[in-house]
Amino acid sequence: MIIREIEEKDNKEVENLIRTCLIEYGANKPGCAWSDPNLGSFYQLYQNERSRYWVAEDKGEVVAGCGVGPLNGDDKVCELQKMYAFKEVRGTGIAKKLLDIALEFAKEYYDKCYLETFSNMIEANKFYNKHGFVKLEKPLVETEHYACDVWYIKDL
Repeated sequence: MIIREIEEKDNKEVENLIRTCLIEYGANKPGCAWSDPNLGSFYQLYQNERSRYWVAEDKGEVVAGCGVGPLNGDDKVCELQKMYAFKEVRGTGIAKKLLDIALEFAKEYYDKCYLETFSNMIEANKFYNKHGFVKLEKPLVETEHYACDVWYIKDL
């Protein structure tokens, strides 16, 4: 398995990855990544200096992904964005590798990393806790992901 920055050819595969995972957790609804208008154009979206998106590729197929971008309203805080992995690769360590790469990049530009998720994504919540993210009582800022019900922050 290799990890690399997203390429334009990955757009459809990344969209499929995210939509598949959202369906798995019943999050195929407005107020989360499901209705993100940029879901099929991540390559274009992550082409600025303070944003990146990485994919994990296995046998030529995108099997996981993770991004970092600025959080609206605070230029010292980034957001861990669209971190998803197909069921088949969960528990292999690929998510940890993606997270490490994303946070290392984030340290160049930001002091903290924020994320939003769902309480029914139990494995994801355990993963974020295990890797130093602290649960918040409410969202740090209002985002378009109003359906999310769990929020985390981590000092970089």
